Amino acid sequence: MPELVALMVPAGERFVQLVERIWSSGDAFAPIDPRLPPELRRQVLDVLRPTSLMSGEPGAESIHPVPRGQEVEPGDALVIATSGSSGRPKAVIHTHHSIAASARATNAALDVDPATDRWLACLPLAHIGGLSVILRSMVTGTGLEVHHGFDADAVMGAARRGATLVSLVTRALNQIDPGLFRVVLIGGAAPPAGRAPNVVATYGMTETGSGIVYGHADGRQQVLDGCEIRLADGEIQLRGPMLFRGYRGVPDPFVDDGWFPTGDLGSWTGTGQLHVQGRAGDVIVTGGEKVWPEPIEQLLAERDDIDEVALVGVPDPDWGHRVVAVMVADDRHHPPTLADVATAVKERYPAWCAPKELVLVDALPRSALGKIQRSRLVDTLLP
Repeated sequence: MPELVALMVPAGERFVQLVERIWSSGDAFAPIDPRLPPELRRQVLDVLRPTSLMSGEPGAESIHPVPRGQEVEPGDALVIATSGSSGRPKAVIHTHHSIAASARATNAALDVDPATDRWLACLPLAHIGGLSVILRSMVTGTGLEVHHGFDADAVMGAARRGATLVSLVTRALNQIDPGLFRVVLIGGAAPPAGRAPNVVATYGMTETGSGIVYGHADGRQQVLDGCEIRLADGEIQLRGPMLFRGYRGVPDPFVDDGWFPTGDLGSWTGTGQLHVQGRAGDVIVTGGEKVWPEPIEQLLAERDDIDEVALVGVPDPDWGHRVVAVMVADDRHHPPTLADVATAVKERYPAWCAPKELVLVDALPRSALGKIQRSRLVDTLLP
């Protein structure tokens, strides 16, 4: 049976070479961020359950067996930990078939020409948003440049040297000139308002291998070839060749005929486009009414006196949950008041969407791809 090699090495060309070596041996790999502290690294290894661990500086790696590791199935290529906003991560299994399907569908959607286009990988390779750039380059033979991490000057330098395609998160996008690239994919969090025409917002997850729905700045929406979408009681369900095979140590997550319940809630617009409302667990039910955090957060983030903001629901004896705005003020000595924030929300949304409490913090907890970690925020607010 094929082995699963945990790959804990810095991002760079050597990382790509090691993936190629592992695959040529018929084995699969599991990326691990070498920057993880020991305890978190142990937790990730417990989830991934590799048979061996390769680590060390480029060209001087060593490999050691991992106790209680588990082999993978023939055809498996990748096991990667989810990077959601809350909860214990899951180990997602992708096959060579699903990775190839994702890469080819992405190339088709973006009109990628392997002879002239070049991908830049600058996001963490232990997350699908960064790793998928490398994988689609390997599958399709498209040019590739790999950076050790995000650096705005280095990213723009790569564009001037010929990189035409890049995946970023919003905070990184805000630090560069996107016009230097032919296409910029944005994932991980809500895209900025008024983005450049070549900046494409993506909807996808670790289980889909990359983004599978593209939202263009002109309002067009594009679903990758081969991907099917349906709504079941408001939940987004997906089916297609780019979907993962399953989770390690978790029962089959698929329902009838291969449909995958994402846990995201959505709706169809009048023009037939998919509107993603957010994670089912993120919705706040207050006084019997539902509040979706992301639209309120986007509204408040437009204010000059707010740098970052997140809405969470905290248990309340009267309301069930009260809406709490946790924010980073532009000027901590003169922050906005609760009345300021509530008034701004009520001008555009029903009164129940307005926060009933305002908490000022120095920074919001986020994942490596910029997702707000709401569960950590709620934990800090509970008595």
